[in-house]
Amino acid sequence: MKACVSGATGFLGAHVVRRLCERGDDVRIVYRDPARLRALGDLKYRRRKGDVLDFQSMRRAAKGADVLFHTAGFVGSSPQDLVWRVNAEAPVVAVEACAAEGVKRVVMTSTISAVGLPDDGHPATERTEYPADWLGLSYPDSKHEGERAALEAGERHGVEVVVVNPAYLFGVPVDGNQPGETSTRTIGNYLRGRLPAVIDARMTFADVEDVAAGHLLAAERGRPGERYILGAEDLSWPALIDRVAELSGVHYPVMVMPPQISRVARVRAALGLPGVVSVQGYELMAKDWRFSSAKAERELGYRARPLDDTLAATIAWYLELIEQGAFGEADRSAMSSIAGGIRRAGTLGLLSPVRMGQRLVGRRVLAGV
Repeated sequence: MKACVSGATGFLGAHVVRRLCERGDDVRIVYRDPARLRALGDLKYRRRKGDVLDFQSMRRAAKGADVLFHTAGFVGSSPQDLVWRVNAEAPVVAVEACAAEGVKRVVMTSTISAVGLPDDGHPATERTEYPADWLGLSYPDSKHEGERAALEAGERHGVEVVVVNPAYLFGVPVDGNQPGETSTRTIGNYLRGRLPAVIDARMTFADVEDVAAGHLLAAERGRPGERYILGAEDLSWPALIDRVAELSGVHYPVMVMPPQISRVARVRAALGLPGVVSVQGYELMAKDWRFSSAKAERELGYRARPLDDTLAATIAWYLELIEQGAFGEADRSAMSSIAGGIRRAGTLGLLSPVRMGQRLVGRRVLAGV
C-alpha cells in the first residue's frame, strides 16, 4: 500500500510510520522542520516538505497515495489561533487535497476529549454527545470541530474518512534518544522529582504502539464516517502516580488536589494573578475522561496491552535517559521548585500530619509515597 502520513515527526505519527514501514508499505511523510526528522530514527521513507494548512503542498504530498494518515495536530491551548487552525482547519485541507488527487481514504487522528464526557457513571463511547455549548477549552473544542468538518468534507467529495480517537498515550518514542515527548512528561517529571501535584480525576491511558496499530486497522477495516476510540485502561491520576512509584521504586510525594481546584484557577485568572499552570490545563486534568474501546475491539480487532507493561517500558526509557544525563542542568521552573519544596517537607517529616489527615478529610492528599 502507498501511504502518506502528516504529523509524522510527532510521538504518535512516528509510530504510525514505523508500523507502515515494518509492514513493507511505500511511505511518504509530510514535514516542515528538517530537524524534527530525527524523530523517525533510521526508518526508510520518502519525504515531502509541506504545510498541513497549505492545500497545494498537501496535494503534492498525497499524490499517488492509497490512504492518508492525518496525525498532525497541536496539543495545547495557546496561541488559540494556531490551535484552531491546525486542529480544526487542517483536517479539511487534508480531505480536500485527497479529493483533488483521487485518494479515496483518510484516517484522521482526533482525541478522546473530542468525543464528550461520561454522564451516567460509565465510560463514554463513540455515541456520547459533545456538550451543546461545547467545553470552552481550546484543545478538545478544536479537535471536535476538526473531526466534524473532516467528515462533512469527506461526504461532499466522496472521500472515505475514518476518525480515530486515541487516549492519553505513554510509551517509548521511535527515537529513544529524544526526551521531549509531551504526553510522557508526567512520568518523566515524576521520576526527576519535578511533579508537584496532580488532580484527583480519571483518564483513559494507552500505549502509543497499540494506538499506532489501531490506525492501520482503521485504514483496513474502519467504516467511512465512523469514529473509533483507541484506549486501554482508565485510572485516576493519583493511582497512576502510585503505579509509577511502585514499578520504578522511586518515591516522591505528590500532592493530590480535588477537581474543584479548576474553579480556584478561574478566579485566580480573573483577578490577574499568576499561576504555574494555565486555567485550561487545570480544567482539562479535572475532567472525567473515561472511555470504552469496545467498538474498536469489535469492528477493527483492536487490542491493547496491559497498562503496567506500557508504564514499565516508559519508566525504563526515562530512567536510562536520566542516568545518561540527557537532561543536563535543566532550568528550574515554578513547578520543579514547588516539587522540591514538597520533597524537602517529606524528608523533614512535615508531611506526616498530611498523611494522617487523609482519613479525616475522606480523600487522597498525597500520591507516590
